[in-house]
Amino acid sequence: MKDKGFLVVISGPAGTGKGTVVKELAKENNVEVSISATTRAPRGNEKDGVEYHFLSRGQFESIIENDGFLEYAEYCGNYYGSPKKQAEEWISAGKDVILEIEVQGFEKIKKKNPECISIFIMPPSFKELERRLRKRATDSEESILKRLERAKEEVKIASDYDYIIVNGSVEKCAADIKSVLYAEKLKSKRFDVDSMF
Repeated sequence: MKDKGFLVVISGPAGTGKGTVVKELAKENNVEVSISATTRAPRGNEKDGVEYHFLSRGQFESIIENDGFLEYAEYCGNYYGSPKKQAEEWISAGKDVILEIEVQGFEKIKKKNPECISIFIMPPSFKELERRLRKRATDSEESILKRLERAKEEVKIASDYDYIIVNGSVEKCAADIKSVLYAEKLKSKRFDVDSMF
């Protein structure tokens, strides 16, 4: 019988490079990335169904009413949520499913799915986080300041996660996450030793 996959939660302040790390992880054969739904407007060349499912507030709230999200949260005036059905199908098929979500979403996921693997991605420093946010050139000054204040709050919750990984370089951060998933697969609780002999 094929092992079920893991539900893997990845969080961290805006600007830590979560999205870039997740794209690197998505190159693995046994990894699927859950595409979140959001009510925020697309940035730059973002396409619906690729970076996000872009929904109206009404559409999003309808899905909430029908219990169609693993979790959802409101962040900086917009909803973000993780669709449930596809993730559950992938996990049953033995794939590891990555949810790149906000801290609020993690807290909800952990309550419903305590067996999930949670990873908090930290920036190398607060100064580097600010530099990355400004380099993106996608947010207003007000939004950048709001995100930096939010980052200070989010970092306080990092110890609630199973693992904390610093993103100094995308390749190293992705390699560290792969090591975590490999080690989790080898945990003794995943083996029914009695049925093997």
